[in-house]
Amino acid sequence: MATSSLSSLTIAFSSSLSFSSHVSPKPNALSLPRIRYPGTAPRLRANLPTAIVAAAAVAAGEAVLEDEIEGVSLEKYVKSRLPGGFAAQRIIGTGRRKCAIARVVLQEGTGKFVINYRDAKEYLQGNPLWLQYIKTPLLTLGFESTYDVFVKAHGGGLSGQAQAISLGIARALLKVSENHRVPLRKEGLLTRDSRVVERKKVGLKKARKRPQFSKR
Repeated sequence: MATSSLSSLTIAFSSSLSFSSHVSPKPNALSLPRIRYPGTAPRLRANLPTAIVAAAAVAAGEAVLEDEIEGVSLEKYVKSRLPGGFAAQRIIGTGRRKCAIARVVLQEGTGKFVINYRDAKEYLQGNPLWLQYIKTPLLTLGFESTYDVFVKAHGGGLSGQAQAISLGIARALLKVSENHRVPLRKEGLLTRDSRVVERKKVGLKKARKRPQFSKR
């Protein structure tokens, strides 16, 4: 009798073990397949409308960066305002300073500044001096809220690019009217600053600095 009861307990215990082996150790964890949406790769997002990019990113569970969406929308805005690109525009001016080159396009608007498809204040890091450089030509003629400025700049640093943009805006304003030459010239905004960094010489520490001479 004792042997039969022991065997029945052993069978019940083994059946309970076999049942528990099929149970998931984490019953609350759900594994869902990750859905890939076509056209949401980073290299293809620039070619899609902003709403589609945001919706696809949210549906795929990705974090939507406001700066990325804003950059895409601003780039599409500039391309819509400049059909044919910068070279195809009528009111255009090129400015240079040090190693920086800036191509500037003026269009009638409300005073927006866009540099390399970014807001001017963001691109110039909010520096008040650099922002003053790019606004001076329009402020001189009272056109600060009359034209929108679109800039494509490269080379040099932000300081050189800001001064190159100032010269480019002044030259573009001459294409609007030749009467703008006198006030712009009076403020020195049409003068090309040709100063550049002097090259280092062989045997010297910099362009002119020499090693210290020791007699003994």
